Amino acid sequence: MKTSSPNDIEVLSRLTVANYVASGNLSSAHALSSDLDYLASLNPVSRIALLQLARSRHVIVRSLRVVENTAAEGNLASLTQWCKRSLEEESSRIRHAIETLNPICTTLEDSDCPVTVIKSLDHWPDLGSDIDLYTTSTPDRVIELMRTHFDAVPVARSWGDRLAGKWNFRVPGLPELIEIHVRYLGQTGEHVALARRIIARRVRAHIGGYDFFVPAPEERIMISALQRVYRHFYFRLCDMVEMAALVDSCAVDFDELRSAASDSGIWTGVATFLILVQAFMQVHGVSIALPDEVIRSARSAQIRVRYADGFLRVPKLPAAGLYGSQLFHAGRQYNLRALCRLPLLPPLALSALVAYHLTGDDKGIW
Repeated sequence: MKTSSPNDIEVLSRLTVANYVASGNLSSAHALSSDLDYLASLNPVSRIALLQLARSRHVIVRSLRVVENTAAEGNLASLTQWCKRSLEEESSRIRHAIETLNPICTTLEDSDCPVTVIKSLDHWPDLGSDIDLYTTSTPDRVIELMRTHFDAVPVARSWGDRLAGKWNFRVPGLPELIEIHVRYLGQTGEHVALARRIIARRVRAHIGGYDFFVPAPEERIMISALQRVYRHFYFRLCDMVEMAALVDSCAVDFDELRSAASDSGIWTGVATFLILVQAFMQVHGVSIALPDEVIRSARSAQIRVRYADGFLRVPKLPAAGLYGSQLFHAGRQYNLRALCRLPLLPPLALSALVAYHLTGDDKGIW
């Protein structure tokens, strides 16, 4: 299968930001004419590669909606039809996933297994390749409920899964895995107090015709920061526009965010995460206002992501510094769980890297 072109991620970035500013300026056919010409010139194999990239970055619906609308304005019939077919296929997949997720959440909740959908519904109207839940219940109870009510089969756990305290389930008829984080958060399961906030401060969201519990805005930001600048060291396009929209909505209590992130030893990382979002959006003509305290607390106000291998890469040196500061904070707080687990992260990451280079797969480790 053909891999995507280096141009694809930049085109998708512009289209996704255009969807974000759906007031009309950036999403006009004139503003995106060069991108439409590029898409129209792609052969079927290259279009499939671009769709795979858009799906893996969780922006296929948002980006193609812009293309469909602007291509129609520009009288590009073949491009419009391609978008329409692709959107119908993706919307069908997402609708099926949401319809399956709803009874899972309802059953867990009704069985004294409080559950919050984390990360996955942040992407709406897109949806990722798996569905993440968090619960304060016990592993045995989660496994029992998933097996009994949904014939779910637990997937073999990697080293990283075991450290993080998460289980993946394959549900019959659902292509996406259900990934359930139990009691803890963080790549090594180092966060206890922060994890409890996910249930204690959750809010309801009406999505796809159903009501789900999702994290409050402050927890949404902290979860994303943990994933992007403390674990993966890269952003997806969806992260940029979703966090920008959250900040721009004025729904974030920055005092609450700073207090909770500071208690967990990740405030510098959260501030750096938000600076990276702001800088990316600014490059694409969108201004996101952040409090001075966020700017002052970031690892560097000049830090930026860079395009590489279809990702928006986070500079490794600042990321290493954030890891070190988190470990130092755990020592100052006498947090024995974090002190025992955080040092396992570098050898785990190194093992995953070696395995990937040798076999092309790090799933058994990471």
